[in-house]
Amino acid sequence: MWARVLHRLPILDGLTAEQHQQLLENSVLFLQDKHLTALPGVELHKENCLFLAAQAQLPLLNLGDLNWYQGFHELVLYPGDFVSPQRHRDASGVEHEWDGEHSGEAWSQGPVILAWPGVLSSGHWDAYNLVIHELAHKLDMLNGSANGQPPLHNDMHGSEWARVMQSAYDHLNQQLDHHPHAATAIDAYAAENPAEFFAVTSEYFFSAPDVLTKAFPAVYEQLKAFYRQDTLARLQQLQRSEPSYKTHD
Repeated sequence: MWARVLHRLPILDGLTAEQHQQLLENSVLFLQDKHLTALPGVELHKENCLFLAAQAQLPLLNLGDLNWYQGFHELVLYPGDFVSPQRHRDASGVEHEWDGEHSGEAWSQGPVILAWPGVLSSGHWDAYNLVIHELAHKLDMLNGSANGQPPLHNDMHGSEWARVMQSAYDHLNQQLDHHPHAATAIDAYAAENPAEFFAVTSEYFFSAPDVLTKAFPAVYEQLKAFYRQDTLARLQQLQRSEPSYKTHD
């Protein structure tokens, strides 16, 4: 079953045998600790559970034993995108409410909600990973509300993280201010707010590190220090060993 999961998840290619074993063990523990609630229309057999868990555990692979996914116990799986009430207070103090369609949500001190088609579409080198995106929000929330800065390691500097992330976030927003429909280097959704910037760039870090490092090399370096992985080096090694290795290209 694990071999089949690995075949379905190219973003795990290039990990060592020891890392694969650690990831498998962590994924099994994740499934023991978290409850997966499948709504009608979601086919949740054991292999698919493991497929989801492996993606959830990839960001934590080198982060040690700290319980990074604390504060929630359930992942709710919808058969498709879902409508969620949204609320936003603008700079003038006016509160706006609307219904938005989403493929994922992470609630503070609550569950993670995932649209199953998005989960099944994740795991390739194509700049998309719904599981990593939503669980990045959970990492972000460990400091309280999601603000784009998860708890950093002792060898990292909060001021440098904030400077690098804010600069890239501002650059992306300036580009969209000038050209609202511009084809940005990374998904324009990253410009929504700092929390989404962290979640989107985390997606790219694991599923398109070459795109991220070309667009925002300093952001890549901060995420490399936070996740303690060098996904770009792993991807480049795969491409060197097999020039036809398929990614988002």
